[in-house]
Parts: sequence; structure tokens; C-alpha cells
Amino acid sequence: MAAQVVLVAGLTHHDVADELWRASPESVLVRHDLSGLADGVVRRWVDGRLTVLELAHGCVSCTLRLDLIPLLEGLDGRVIVHLDPVLEPEAVCFALSETEVDVEAVITVVDSATWLSDATGGDTLADRGMRAAEGDERTVAQVVVGQAEFADALVLTGDDAVLNAVLDRLTPLAPRQRLDDLDVTALLAAVPDNARRGGFDDGFGSLLYGQPPLEPAHGVSVVHFTERRPFHPMRLHNALDVLLEDVVRTRGRVWVASQPDQALWLESAGGGLRVGNLGPWLAAMDDWAEADAERRAAADLQWDPYYGDRSQELFVITRSDPGEIVAALRAALVTDEELALVSELDFADPFADWHEEMEI
Repeated sequence: MAAQVVLVAGLTHHDVADELWRASPESVLVRHDLSGLADGVVRRWVDGRLTVLELAHGCVSCTLRLDLIPLLEGLDGRVIVHLDPVLEPEAVCFALSETEVDVEAVITVVDSATWLSDATGGDTLADRGMRAAEGDERTVAQVVVGQAEFADALVLTGDDAVLNAVLDRLTPLAPRQRLDDLDVTALLAAVPDNARRGGFDDGFGSLLYGQPPLEPAHGVSVVHFTERRPFHPMRLHNALDVLLEDVVRTRGRVWVASQPDQALWLESAGGGLRVGNLGPWLAAMDDWAEADAERRAAADLQWDPYYGDRSQELFVITRSDPGEIVAALRAALVTDEELALVSELDFADPFADWHEEMEI
């Protein structure tokens, strides 16, 4: 029988994994410490027994590939994995997707006193002395937002109305409990049937996962920006600052005039930004056979006779003025005059060499 894994994530110190282990007498508890990863050293505990591993290449992907994945493939029953504070559960679940290991749930512990400032700040892990390995340029915001967004259940260290308003919009399906009243068995039982449970899409799925509330609350707003014309690449580049101040999360598909056949993925958290390549729009493909059936169905519903499935769609959770975000993004679109000449214009494209292939 394949292992049924519960991943427990969070930047803050906590003993939630231990609580879950104690509540599941037949389970196995796995914990990793990556603080020595830059030197090729990983410490791993299995039910309290320490093993020190020396890896030839000190990187997170090597740790997953060479240690965690083989370990989980050799176990059965419920396995609770207490992730190192800087690990994002989505990356772990992506690695597990190629195995027979099932993800029962992802639980993330949120520090109510620091999460909001971390999620809208610009500190890097290196600034905090926490980066997983040499070359780890992630921001703290990218880690804490990613950990919370991917969670099937949340444990909060306190109560804060603004934080709850953000989480309502970031991860609306996830049940929550306070740490000082934690009942881990009840928390797992409250995870809904349509929870993510380690699953992810190819970037063309719904950006409004779980149907979050769209109306403002406690100064937290949602911007759902959609348009049927391309961005001017340089004006979009210049407008990106509006997504990096008092913004918790931006996720979305972007269509730039300089790359009409490619769908780009734009993602921000606090002061951290990532642009990736999702691959071609369906309108640019001769054969749709490799495209997901849900993607094809969604494209059919909104197909434009001229542009096909090309469109802008961005989902932004912000504590700033949503009108400023919409105005800045709309001003970055090509004008009517540019649109009429779009195939003839030579656009300077700051995204041409910036983006990389998406990993998910």
C-alpha cells in the first residue's frame, strides 16, 4: 500500500506535525533540516532517529530526489512530513506527482503576528540568513504566500481580522483552527472533498480557485483583470511596480504583443515577481490533442473569432487601491493605433530573455 502523506509547512516554529503524529499512533513522522544544505549536509529524522546525509550537490531538488522521495516510496500507511521552514509544499507535491505516493493533505502553520508583513515585504531569504542553498533568490513573501495558498488546512497562531480577510481570498477552501485550540483530527476531517490535496493545474485553469469573495473586507480587495487585447511589453514592464506594493498575491496569464503565440505566466508575492512561459495559446497550435480537456472546453466557451483564446487574466489580492492597479494595467495595453499595426511594429521586449519555462 502506498504511503498517505500529510505535509506540514510553515515558516514559523511549531509542533503541529508532532501533534498529528501523537494523534495517529500508527503513523511515521519525518522531519528534515536544510540549514546545512549549502554545505551539502541534510539532517533527517524518522520517528526521532537522526540520519545525517551528505549530498554532492546542495540543492532542494537534490534533497527531494535523492532522499525524501525514495524514503516515502519505501513507507506505507500515514506519513507526516514536517517540511523545513523554507520548503514550499507545491514543489514537494510536484516531485511526488511522479510516484505512487498519495498526498492526503497539506497543512500550513501561519504566524498571525508576522505573516502579513512578511507577505507584503521585500526581504529575501538570504536577508534573513534562511536561504536553502547558494543561489536561492526567493523572497520571504514568495515562501509564506506559497505555503498558505497551497494549503488544504491552516493553523493560525492568533486571530487577526485583516489576515483572515486575506486568507479568505487566498485559500478560501481551507478550514482553519487556532494553534492554542488545535484538534488536528477534526482539522483534517474538515478538509473538503474538492480540496487540492497536492494537485495542481498547468496554469490554464481557473485563477479564482475555490470561489473566493470578491467584495472588499478590512481593507483587502480582489482585482480580477481581464482584457481582450495584448499588453505593450515595455509599458507592462514599467507598470509592474503596481503589483509589488501592498499586494499579497498576483497570479495570471499574460498576452504580450511581441510574443503573440506564447502565453506568459505572471506571479508576484510581496516584492517578489516571477514570469514564466506557459507554452502556446491554443489559437497558435495546429493540434490540440495534447491540451487538457478542461482547457479546451474553457477556450470553446470564450473563443474569439480573431484572437482565439488569447486574453489577459490576472487575479490580484491587495491592500492598496484596486483602482490604481486596474488603471495601471489598462494603460499598459496596446492602443487602437498600435493594435491596427501590431504585426508591423518592432516592440522592445524586456520579457524575451527574462522568462523561463514553468516548472508546473
